Formats: sequence, C-alpha cells, structure tokens
Amino acid sequence: MQLNSPLSQLESFPLIKDSSSEEVDIDVDVPLIKHPVNGVTGETTAFLGQRHNNYLAYQKSEELRNTLLGHRHERHLIVLQDFPDPDALSSAWAYQLIAQQYDIKCEIIYAGTLSHQENIALVKLTGLPAQRWALPTLKSKDLSQYQGFVLIDNQGTTSQLLSVVQQAEIPLVAVIDHHSLQGELKSDFVDIRPSVRATATIFTQYLQTGLLSLDNSISQHVKCATALMHGLRSDTNRLMQAQEEDFMAAAYLSRFCDAQLLNAVLQANRSKRVMDVIERSLKNRIVQNNFSIAGVGYLRYDDRDAIPQAADFIVTEENVHTAVVYGIVHDEDEELEIVIGSLRTTKLTLDPDEFIKEAFGQDSQGRFFGGGRTSAGGFEIPMGFLSGGNENSTYAKMKWEVYDSQIKQKLLRLVNPKDNPIHQE
Repeated sequence: MQLNSPLSQLESFPLIKDSSSEEVDIDVDVPLIKHPVNGVTGETTAFLGQRHNNYLAYQKSEELRNTLLGHRHERHLIVLQDFPDPDALSSAWAYQLIAQQYDIKCEIIYAGTLSHQENIALVKLTGLPAQRWALPTLKSKDLSQYQGFVLIDNQGTTSQLLSVVQQAEIPLVAVIDHHSLQGELKSDFVDIRPSVRATATIFTQYLQTGLLSLDNSISQHVKCATALMHGLRSDTNRLMQAQEEDFMAAAYLSRFCDAQLLNAVLQANRSKRVMDVIERSLKNRIVQNNFSIAGVGYLRYDDRDAIPQAADFIVTEENVHTAVVYGIVHDEDEELEIVIGSLRTTKLTLDPDEFIKEAFGQDSQGRFFGGGRTSAGGFEIPMGFLSGGNENSTYAKMKWEVYDSQIKQKLLRLVNPKDNPIHQE
C-alpha cells in the first residue's frame, strides 16, 4: 500500500518554514516583505500569524502521521459526543478515511441520538458511517477486539461511552478538538486548538498537507468533503464567525464538495415536534435586558435537538441579543432525566463559555455543567435521584416548576442581579 506523503500537496497549502525551529527542514519560498522603518505593518502581522498557523498545521499533521504509523493494522473506536453535530460527524469520517491508509479500521460511535433534521439528513444522504451504541446494548459488544479509541470534537466529558471504553482498558490514541482544554488527557496524539472555529477546519488542514489526497472521481471523498463543508459552515454560523483558516479550508473543500448534496442537507424540514417546542419557547419566554429565557418543560430523548433549534429561532426576535432555551429530557432506555439547555447570542461582548460556567458552576468532581464557543453554548445538568416519577402529573408539574425557577434564578442573577424569579413574601 502506498501512503500519501504530507508534502504531496504543498501547492494547495503554502507551508512556510519557521526559522526558529530545528524540528522540520522544508525548503519553501518565503514571500519578500518590506518592513517599515518604525515598526511592523498590519500586513506583516497578518503574514506572521498565517505563517505560524501553517507551520502548526504541518507539525500536527506530521505528528498524526507518525502516530498512525505506530498503530498500523489495528482496530479503533472513534467516540463522539452523545448528540454529535455536523462538525463532529464529518471530522470523524475524515479521520476514518485517513486511518484506512494505514490499515487501521475505525468505527464511529455515539451513545445518544440524532434528532436534528440536518444531522439525520447528513447521515442518510451521504451514507456517513456513524453508529449508535446505546448503553443497554453494550453488554453484547466485544470490546477486546479494539486496540485504541479516539476522541473527535470532544474530550470525553460529553460522552457516556468514555467510561465504558476506559473500563475496558482501551488506550486513548488521539484527541482532536477545537474546544478549550477540559482536563489532563493521556493520549498518543493531542491536537486541541480553541482558536480554530471548527474541528472540520483542522481536518481539512490535515487533508491539505497530504494525509489524504481527495479525488473527485471517488464518491466517498466527494461526500466526506461535502460533510466537512457542512460541519465547518455549521460551527462558524454560516461562515459569519469564520476566520482566515476557516475560509481557506472552505475554499479548499469547494473543489471537491457536491453543492447540490449540501443544499439537500440544508433544506431538511423541521418535524412537527420541533415546531411544537419552538411554539412552547415563544409562549413561555421572558425577556429582560435583551435576554430571552424560555423553559419548554418535558421532552422525549429523541427530541433533544429541538432545544438548540428553538434557541436559534428565539434569538432572531427584535430587541433580543441572547436566547436561552432549556427543558427536561427523559431517557427511557436509562430511566434518567437531564436538564438540557442551549444559548445563542449575537452580542459580540458576551462570551457564552464564560456566561454558562458562571451561571451553573461545577459538579462535585470539578467538571462544569456546560460551556460554549463564539455565539453559542449549552449545558446539561443530571437530575439524579429526582429522575422519574412523572406518572403522577401533579408531581411532574411541581418538579418542573422547581427546576424552571432555579434555572431562571441562576440566569437572571447574571442578566440583572436585582431580579429574582422566586418572589419573596
């Protein structure tokens, strides 16, 4: 089997040698820049920033290639968050295709469900090979056949499968993510870049450096490139929050992606249940200081993705810059209930990650209940002992009212410290 050299596509991704490093010796031309006498121009600063990004992308690609060489002929699991988004799904597929070149067989797995219509359409229309491994069915799985696992677009904190693979003593081979570091990770390869807007951008850079040579004549390559474009577009808010690296990645993917297929994914219709949740969020919302906060009550596990879709809709209201929508999601398989919420904002000075962590804090093990990125965030709060018992409608109503009031109180404490939804007598 012939492996692609990471230098085979330098013409499509201009990598520049960093003279301060002795690790890599690449002969490439560096554009001549004229420095002003009294300082460095903005163009020069931009060039230096791009130079650093190019070198980092090359360095990480080389590290990943060496890691994969060290795990040839193995079988791995690619573990995604319980409710994977297009960025995670597409990046996992790209990793699977890259690993195939090293005779590494990978299975893409997640424990939750796909409920967002675009995610369902993405998987069905492209044939993206992701599998749901619900926890009750894991007893029938022989995990001894896997020699490693990989975390992509997450660091294990949003996956129920992490503890399962760890208990099976499967070693962690790679972590590739664009979220902030969430703890110490013992892995052969780590590429965590919070400055990058999408994990799909990181994987596109791997492709550009030659870890996989995309071919327009190979249907699987075209569909994966289309999925990566959707993932990149999704995590950059339709490229409105994209940075130079993201635009360069999108430009590269445009050579291979199927525009008609991408449009079909984006045109997927909302289900009636999603529309019902959006209607509930409109009915129950309260607006203070340009924040719209809405509790939508109980939802089925399969309708979880209706919450971020409702937040996407609510934030478009006039005089609203931030929307938070939340509800209690019931997992019938596990008889568990979780408070799940989503935040969307158009306010440039509001940091969703900081806001959510400040509002809801940490659990007993020091893990935050939520976090975010530019313009979006989310949180999950397990209900533990109070899960279930909803056959009694009076009890279910009382339980929801308590959680609804508590969440509003924590949010409004930051929105307006003078306000308190729990009225004092």
